Amino acid sequence: MSSSPTTEPHPGTDAPAIRLSGLRKEFQGRPPVVAVDQADLSIRSGEFFSMLGPSGSGKTTVLRMIAGFERPTSGSIELAGEDVTGRPPYDRDVNTVFQDYAIFPHMSVQQNVEYGLLVKKVGKADRRKRAGEALEQVRLSALGDRRPTQLSGGQRQRVALARALVNRPKVLLLDEPLGALDLKLREQMQVELKEIQRAVGITFLFVTHDQDEALTLSDRIAVFNEGRIEQVGTAREIYEQPANAFVAGFVGTSNLLRGEEAERATGRRGTFGIRPEKLTVAVPGELRSDGVESASGTVSEVVYAGPVTRFVVDLDGGGRLIALEENGHSATHDELRRGDPVELLWHREHLIEVPEVSTSTGSSKDGPSTAQRSSP
Repeated sequence: MSSSPTTEPHPGTDAPAIRLSGLRKEFQGRPPVVAVDQADLSIRSGEFFSMLGPSGSGKTTVLRMIAGFERPTSGSIELAGEDVTGRPPYDRDVNTVFQDYAIFPHMSVQQNVEYGLLVKKVGKADRRKRAGEALEQVRLSALGDRRPTQLSGGQRQRVALARALVNRPKVLLLDEPLGALDLKLREQMQVELKEIQRAVGITFLFVTHDQDEALTLSDRIAVFNEGRIEQVGTAREIYEQPANAFVAGFVGTSNLLRGEEAERATGRRGTFGIRPEKLTVAVPGELRSDGVESASGTVSEVVYAGPVTRFVVDLDGGGRLIALEENGHSATHDELRRGDPVELLWHREHLIEVPEVSTSTGSSKDGPSTAQRSSP
């Protein structure tokens, strides 16, 4: 069994763009509601960092405390090494992009982007120059004279981004900014958002409940649950080495086998997770390579999903597993139907033992989660 230690920035390097220490937020009530519970987090300068979790997990409350819209009950917030816990929003070097864009409909695109500079009393020539640069960064240079009603949803989102970037913040906070877009446009904007972040080089802190979005965009991810941070790591670490059963089940699709079900299928007690794409569906008696484990069962559902087919298999010893296989992988698999007997095969190293709850303090600094995990 191994553990991944938390780490601090090396001496002599720049302070993290954002550092949260013991951050807690309670909302009054009977009893009080703890929205965020002792969050510790360090986000590097220039990082695309996502806070991922279900609704009500505390991620948006953390974002609002960083922006200054909410005051923490306890704990501290540092931006580039400066404690800003008690500062008002206008005195923090951050800007926020919201899901609803909040663009002024009576202003042109250019005027919308210039507005923040106008409030700061920046001169007209400088305003126009900086707004033009921001629009160029989001590829809207030719649309400065248009009104928001003449733009698509994706273009309005880019106007909101330009309006935030024109102030040249050290940190850009994004609160589910793609949530109002349809799937195809959302996927397109994910690519563009990552390209923009790389081009401008500033820290992006992105809030989402969409696992695929977080995995696609992020340098690192913090997974939230009930006000606590369950795990921090890269997309690969979060997906391949979940710190506990919650992370395994929430991030992507994971098969979990517990207790007696796990013992019957694997010969071991505990809670084990395996991703659907790591499973191979085989007909009984099919040849297999060395080092492969198996469990027999019956197909209960076959779902064709374009490039892949999803097989839902009820195990003979109890429990249910889902397997994903690329279409065309095997002609035999095209003939499988509900009620057919099958065997599910996997390599031993792909079965990960996960604790039911995190063995960490629910927080992390710069490294992966401190939660211990082992591969059987």
